[in-house]
Amino acid sequence: MAKVLVTGGCGFIGTNLLKYILANRPDWEVVNLDLLTYAGNLENTLELEKLYPQRYSFVRADIADAETIDTVFQEHAFDLVMNLAAESHVDRSIENAGVFIRTNVLGVQVLLDAAVKYSVKKFLHVSTDEVYGSLGSEGRFREDLPLAPNSPYSASKAAADLLVRAYIKTYGLDAVITRCSNNYGPYQFPEKLIPLMVVNAYHERELPVYGDGKNVRDWIYVEDHCRGIVMVAEQGECGEIYNMGGDAEKENIQIVRSILGHLGKTDDLIRYVKDRPGHDFRYAMDFSKIESELGWSPEYDFTGGISRTIDWYLNNKPWWERILSGDYQNYYERMYANR
Repeated sequence: MAKVLVTGGCGFIGTNLLKYILANRPDWEVVNLDLLTYAGNLENTLELEKLYPQRYSFVRADIADAETIDTVFQEHAFDLVMNLAAESHVDRSIENAGVFIRTNVLGVQVLLDAAVKYSVKKFLHVSTDEVYGSLGSEGRFREDLPLAPNSPYSASKAAADLLVRAYIKTYGLDAVITRCSNNYGPYQFPEKLIPLMVVNAYHERELPVYGDGKNVRDWIYVEDHCRGIVMVAEQGECGEIYNMGGDAEKENIQIVRSILGHLGKTDDLIRYVKDRPGHDFRYAMDFSKIESELGWSPEYDFTGGISRTIDWYLNNKPWWERILSGDYQNYYERMYANR
């Protein structure tokens, strides 16, 4: 039985990763460590406690709290650490970069120190395509490109990537990095493009689109990403970086219109707003390395994935209504106050 720590497991990708691991790796025992900030929702993982009581547990903690992290590592003797805990919304990083530096840089340093101290066998750090900066109309991001982040968020993630490299070189830590394009799917916090547009269109509210809506992103269904993360954890070579993408480049306005079409709404709901400062024009991932070396490639095409995603939000209205009302943030206290 492998003992695995997943940080940020109550967030969007973390939730989907936990569900994937527990369903597909019966010999893994998983600890989910999450601070439950605004984007962490304990309700996402409630069923896991019931389905896998012997293989799943939850710890509420801050990855930047060195004393608490040391205690958790000492108690559990992890074989594998998968770090997904991060502040991740670019707009929020523009408003307050300090929070991003604390979690995305200091928090990673604390985890790395604990991994070295307690001889963790493998450390997997989940990064982002945004560390590469912005592309023009041609080309794709390769793992050997220089880092060129353009927002406080992406700069904090790039700094964390460099810390991981340093701990490999200095301390001999067996660590790998994954970098992925834009994810979509169930449980994504409704400040992000797709769930925000679904919710607003459902209520026939205006759909705010930055600039002219021509910015391009490569979209990957979250389950494909999670499958790739597990594959890299099991087979990835120390010190290597693995890009993942969905091979589905779309302009933001195309995404918005596909959502409107699925919901039977008109383009009259679209409202173009002032562009984000430093808004990267285009992201696209070259994932030939992980495809050739580990055999990974995306299984979901965008048409099927976006339909599944929109339908999930329509069928789980109470989930996002509790988020919009803020009620979900009281869930931890309701569930655990008397335990």
